[in-house]
Amino acid sequence: MQSQPTSEQHNAASSTMHSSPMEAGRQRQGRLWSNLKEVCDLLHIPAAVSVNSEELLFQHVQFKTGQRVHTIGQAFDTLYIVNSGFLKTVLIDEFGNEQVLSFPMKGDMLGVDGIHTRHYASEAVALSDCDLILLPFKKLTALGRVHTELENVMYGVMSRELVREQAMIGMLGALSAEARVARFLVSLADRFAAMGYSSKLFNLRMTRHEIGSYLGLTLETVSRTLSAFNEIGLITVDQRTIGIKDAEALKTLRRLPPSRSRAKQSTKQKAEVDQNGDDQVLATTV
Repeated sequence: MQSQPTSEQHNAASSTMHSSPMEAGRQRQGRLWSNLKEVCDLLHIPAAVSVNSEELLFQHVQFKTGQRVHTIGQAFDTLYIVNSGFLKTVLIDEFGNEQVLSFPMKGDMLGVDGIHTRHYASEAVALSDCDLILLPFKKLTALGRVHTELENVMYGVMSRELVREQAMIGMLGALSAEARVARFLVSLADRFAAMGYSSKLFNLRMTRHEIGSYLGLTLETVSRTLSAFNEIGLITVDQRTIGIKDAEALKTLRRLPPSRSRAKQSTKQKAEVDQNGDDQVLATTV
């Protein structure tokens, strides 16, 4: 078990960042801060024009891989925005079993589930080294009473998180196991593209077991499905590195063909590749 960050860790921001200088905010008293406009840009929402961005600063905090940002039942006082890195949020039952709820990444907000009871209902764990921006809830509510447009955009962000969760629930009830894995890969590719990274080749920060927990599938089903996608040429798989070969087919996939049909399809594709190679060799020798 990883321990929670101490108050010193929670208050100290490292000067070495993984993000670009434009994302890094500003140094103040040896700590990293971002103004309101930068926070709004990160959340992809319009900035509140009536608030002086340079006077209102929000502190960054770094978490190492495996560290817990907050735990179930911990007193709620802060919302978190992911500036860089990858996390998971989980529920844990009385037997210690985890149910993965989400995989937050850049631009996502954490901690919304603590508003109702004033205690966090889930646990957030860093899957990689992360840089998070702290939004003290009391500060936000006080600002919202003065600047209505700021309150409205924050409600919009929280609603966006809720809509995403509802879409996930709908997907679990309507799609086959193979289609769930396919949509998950497409969603990840889209998120990476939105962050300015490659949507064709990326590393999975989460394990296959965590993917299965998120999608309501077993580890074996996730592994078998990824192997089948690789076999029929929809993706390439190299441990945690995924290459997307046919995004459109993944978007529309409902079920995989039977294993015998997949074997024939794989053999046909290999023959076509070999033939293309022979044609290219022949063209160069003529």
